[in-house]
Amino acid sequence: MTRSTRADAPGTAAPAADVVRVRVPEPGLRQDARAVKIVLHRELIRFWRDKLRMVSGLVQPVLWLLVMGTGLSNLMASGGAHGDIDLKTFIFPGVCAMSVMFTAMFSAGSIVWDREFGFLREMLVAPVSRSSIVVGKCIGGALVATLQGAVIVALAGLAGVPYDPVLILELLGLMFLGAFALTGFGVMMAARIKQMQSFFGLMQMAMMPMMFLSGALYPLNGLPAWLTVLTRFNPLTYAVDPLRQAVFSHLDLTPALRRTFDPGVTWNGWVVPVWLEILIVVGMGVVLMGVAIVEFRHTD
Repeated sequence: MTRSTRADAPGTAAPAADVVRVRVPEPGLRQDARAVKIVLHRELIRFWRDKLRMVSGLVQPVLWLLVMGTGLSNLMASGGAHGDIDLKTFIFPGVCAMSVMFTAMFSAGSIVWDREFGFLREMLVAPVSRSSIVVGKCIGGALVATLQGAVIVALAGLAGVPYDPVLILELLGLMFLGAFALTGFGVMMAARIKQMQSFFGLMQMAMMPMMFLSGALYPLNGLPAWLTVLTRFNPLTYAVDPLRQAVFSHLDLTPALRRTFDPGVTWNGWVVPVWLEILIVVGMGVVLMGVAIVEFRHTD
């Protein structure tokens, strides 16, 4: 900063205003990485300070797990069908997937909130690439959703799922990958939406079919042909099945029960391996994040 100190003689022009030199950082990978870190940190701070959001995000998954799971277990036990397995155990992986789905989608919705209040414009004019903002948003949303899902994992004992350290790490890792893909989807949708009401209406329209067609609440075998096709085209199906296979691999079940409640995802009779399902989820997340980056480059 330079400051003018010259005394002006009578009749001369008014002194020039103070000149402030602003140094704009050079764009580059280091600046983009810093922007990703800042956006991610902001997501964590917003999540931690919004206690109501943390609690409300747990209500629906807990209701599915404890209320619906218990009701279905009692119904099947009274009918004498598959009495060796608790239905809460079956739907536990699906509830984990649903908990991260809702949190990831609402994390992406904060973009619309920032646009309404003008904060997004300040982020877009910052001397960083817009892609770094999207990457930070996707990673931050996935991390927040995983932290929310970790609370559901902590309730595993109530669903008859063992507290195995390897299993817990597997569940958290798989939930993070699924949350990353879902946040990418939400950010892509939020890139052009200008009102929160429109965003939440669109998300509700997308989330409910994804949840019910993912196999989170019922096995994927023995379905009608039209419903089988819909479940195979549902991206959430490939996030739920690895979670269920991870849980069932740590349970002592007969082969018949395993085939009934954990049949896996099949393509025309071929069982899709878990590694391919994980690859599909990761690829979907990267593609959706790429589309969101392209959308943000055209955002005002």
